Amino acid sequence: MTAKCKLLCLIGPTAVGKTATSIKLAHAFNGEIISGDSMQIYKQMDIGTAKIKQAEMQGIPHYLIDIKHPTESFSAAEFQELVREKISEITSRGKLPIIVGGTGLYIQSVLFDYQFSEAPSNDEFRHSLEEQAEKKGNLFLHDQLMKYDPESAEKIHPNNVRRIIRALEIYHCTGKTMSEWQETQTPEPLYDAAVIGLTMEREKLYERINRRVDMMMQEGLLNEVKQLFQQGIRNCQSIQAIGYKELYEYLDGKVSLDEAVVNLKQNSRRYAKRQLTWFRNKMDVEWFDMTAATERQELEKKITEIFSYIEGKLKIKSNT
Repeated sequence: MTAKCKLLCLIGPTAVGKTATSIKLAHAFNGEIISGDSMQIYKQMDIGTAKIKQAEMQGIPHYLIDIKHPTESFSAAEFQELVREKISEITSRGKLPIIVGGTGLYIQSVLFDYQFSEAPSNDEFRHSLEEQAEKKGNLFLHDQLMKYDPESAEKIHPNNVRRIIRALEIYHCTGKTMSEWQETQTPEPLYDAAVIGLTMEREKLYERINRRVDMMMQEGLLNEVKQLFQQGIRNCQSIQAIGYKELYEYLDGKVSLDEAVVNLKQNSRRYAKRQLTWFRNKMDVEWFDMTAATERQELEKKITEIFSYIEGKLKIKSNT
């Protein structure tokens, strides 16, 4: 049996400190970083997506950043394909692939191989969907899937008609969404993976999120959003990102700038809460509480704990 590639995943809510920790991990374990964030893929969207700056990378290669124009769409299926390629490529160079980010659905899609062959099928229903795809187009079917199973629709690219039809067929035959069907299975892990989560007391995390938004505004987030707005970029996936949709409301004259910033902070806090809930319910994660890690001594202690866990889980030695 072929040995599985080793893979390290670092997840957690926005503003918890993943970027700084990921650089320490990459240096210690001879790693290269793949962004696991669904919005950092977009060019011209740097400040609002908290994209890592060149100087912060400290020479560590980063992938899946700035690969799409803001008008292009992106799906979990596309992410899955690109990341699996990168994992093979990084491993072949003798390096450790490290996925870092907060988009849980995307990361989960990479880690597991779900098998749908055992799900019931209905030939007649499938043929009728194939005919609809021919007559009305792929997007019509994708819209149907969005109606009945939005979680699968997020994962499946509109052009992947075969998978869209399979998801609709599973729903038709079982009354369960593809995600619910997945939960009845034990998916096969594709990698020898360690999944580490950073967490923090909610009050402190929310304080950090509010401070981060203030910092983004000082760094020029409004100008970044204005440039997209002036290019006429709207009604697309990228502009639904937190930090952009709120400032678009201001630029459209719907709210004042102060109100837009308040909304941005509130939406960021809500998103962090949703991220934590998702990770805890859907993924097997080893959590590390970073609440006290703002002090240097505490941070070093926590990093040592994380290193020790990775060494044990992946059976590799750190350079420290």
